[in-house]
Amino acid sequence: MKSTYTFLFFLFLFISCKSTKESTMYSDKLRFKKELSPLSKQTWYQKDYLQDSIPGISLDKWHNKRKPKNKSVIVAVIDTQIDLKHEDLKGQIWVNPKEIPNNGIDDDHNGYIDDINGWNFTGTKSGGYVVWGNFEYTRVIRNWQQFFKNKTENQIDALDLPNYKEYQRAVKMQEERSIYYNTWLQSIKHSIIVYPLIKDTLKYFFPKEDYTYQQLDSLYKKHKINDKTYRQRREDNDRDLGSLIDYRMLCLESNENTLEDILEHKAQIDSIVNKNLNLNFNERTAIGDNPLKLEKGYGNNLVCNNKVGYRIIQDHCTKVSGIIAANRNNTIGIKGIAENVKIMPLSISFSGDEHDKDIAMAVRYAVDNGAKIINMSFGKEFSLNKEWFFDAFKYAEEHNVLLVHCAGNNHFNVDENPYYPSDNSFDGSKEVCGNFINVGSISSRLDSTFVSSFSNYGKQNVDLFAPGEEIYTTSTGSTYVSDSGTSLAGPMVSGTAALIWSYYPKLTAAEIKQIILDSGTVYDIKVIVPGTKDKKVPFSELSKSGKVLNVYNAMQLAERVNKHRG
Repeated sequence: MKSTYTFLFFLFLFISCKSTKESTMYSDKLRFKKELSPLSKQTWYQKDYLQDSIPGISLDKWHNKRKPKNKSVIVAVIDTQIDLKHEDLKGQIWVNPKEIPNNGIDDDHNGYIDDINGWNFTGTKSGGYVVWGNFEYTRVIRNWQQFFKNKTENQIDALDLPNYKEYQRAVKMQEERSIYYNTWLQSIKHSIIVYPLIKDTLKYFFPKEDYTYQQLDSLYKKHKINDKTYRQRREDNDRDLGSLIDYRMLCLESNENTLEDILEHKAQIDSIVNKNLNLNFNERTAIGDNPLKLEKGYGNNLVCNNKVGYRIIQDHCTKVSGIIAANRNNTIGIKGIAENVKIMPLSISFSGDEHDKDIAMAVRYAVDNGAKIINMSFGKEFSLNKEWFFDAFKYAEEHNVLLVHCAGNNHFNVDENPYYPSDNSFDGSKEVCGNFINVGSISSRLDSTFVSSFSNYGKQNVDLFAPGEEIYTTSTGSTYVSDSGTSLAGPMVSGTAALIWSYYPKLTAAEIKQIILDSGTVYDIKVIVPGTKDKKVPFSELSKSGKVLNVYNAMQLAERVNKHRG
């Protein structure tokens, strides 16, 4: 692996001496100030800085070139379920050519019955699926409390100390999150109680109920009788006019525009408190597998399950998949990054943290069934069985499959705070594989807020950044929305890798990884470190490459690397 990186490094130095560089640098003096038009807000990430004055990934610049015919590439998306009927994903979903639909037989003998479009590893025996599951730190406590509960560090054997410290970290997080979510739940219950009174009161001032937040703010300043916090007012059960306006403003800040919105939030937070954080709740029972054994065949083939009585969880995967593979040749919706790509949906996600077993088995399924790239837009701060997905990552590397992972939305340094799955065991040892790319998020603002405030970062464990803020993409029900998160930055890289491989199929996963890192755009500016108020560092210090994804440069460099392979 090291020899491959050395070859690419010297090749890149050679190429960079030519008139056309594959890595571009922009400085503070070229800061982006342009106001985005409504259309540009939807497609900003596809633009090129020099051509459009927008710090995108130069996707349009590449697709506007004359190109030869390319080959199809399969991208596995390990995520939630997906909307298979989305208008902009028609014809873009992988179909297992060796499986006969709905005959109840494992025709291709891969261990999965009727896996026509992929597999749902959280499907239940009854034909349903897991909606709510524990957080990983909750599982850590449940699994290890019999060994560590009420014990001090000097009572623990040296070999057990790493697990003991993880247990203590999990207990601390469980306590903090329990307080947070229980407080939130109490606030929502209060909002439901006072909603009718607030509605009737505000009708006096706004008969059509067409008020804005700014109008409420002005009214609040006029009628407030004290400067209590929301919590003080809630606990004192204040019902004066100022308090009622304050309650309504807080609801609007939380996107609780109607009573139905408030009730929906209550259902979600109530389930977090009573299921995600509940030591006595175990979602694995409904799946019916042995959670301590890696095995094939558990779950079901329903990657798009609209079962009556179940909350639909298809939105996230649909968003991610659209960025990678939305149809570029129709006249609707959006244009995906890669043109000739098939999405293999593998469902492991729900409300809660993914299981290490499901991560490992989904990776192995993807490798065994022809995927070249695996996108993983999920993460968690704890891992009970990380060796399972470490082995799966090595398996993918052995089969020349690239892994792309989002860096996470915790606005912390992943060199110091574990975030899984990762190619790092966070114990001081070297990376477990060389085919893993970790991606942070940037915005369209080329100033001190260039790095998204929510994005994780790390000079060692984040490889590069890509657009992940205000990204317009596909959503459930053949709709389109703007959303933000490193979950949307990851598929930018996965789509680029698919594009490279579709034109240069002889390149290795290691070569494609290095091409993507080497060809990125360098922005010579200082940015606010996520999670801080105003601490600034050079953008280059927040990732290993110090760069932002650039599709055009990557394709140019890939062409040169491919030629030098002979």
